[in-house]
Amino acid sequence: MNPANTQQTVTAAAPAVSFWQAFAFWLKLGCISFGGPAGQISIMHQELVENRRWISERRFLHALNYCMLLPGPEAQQLATYIGWLMHRTWGGIVAGALFVLPSLLLLIGLSWVYIAFGDMPLVTGLFYGIKPAVTAIVVQAAHRIGSPPPPKTPP
Repeated sequence: MNPANTQQTVTAAAPAVSFWQAFAFWLKLGCISFGGPAGQISIMHQELVENRRWISERRFLHALNYCMLLPGPEAQQLATYIGWLMHRTWGGIVAGALFVLPSLLLLIGLSWVYIAFGDMPLVTGLFYGIKPAVTAIVVQAAHRIGSPPPPKTPP
């Protein structure tokens, strides 16, 4: 494959997305992406490829394949790479940071609540209630990723 053709394909497939639109998306993704890499990658695919069409299916899968070969967290690498594709260096930095930062802050907050109030029945009940919800999200994401794609309709 010719590198010049690849660059043209990437540019042609992705609509112009402002930095602030992408910033808002990565912040939202960081806030809602729970369930490990399967759930996170599923959300990225649904939002970036299917709903917003910011990246093509082919480019997404190509990037995902490379990220799965590299050591480390593939969902984090995928977000950083797609951010870089859209807005180069700052896009990658912002996508990578916002992918992790909201979850980190939430976990710190939940840890504090558990340490400070973990013996209260209300807090214990809330934490027990979170477990099945997260499990359902992971199962749904695994089913979505493992299911065959819908048949393509001719143009």
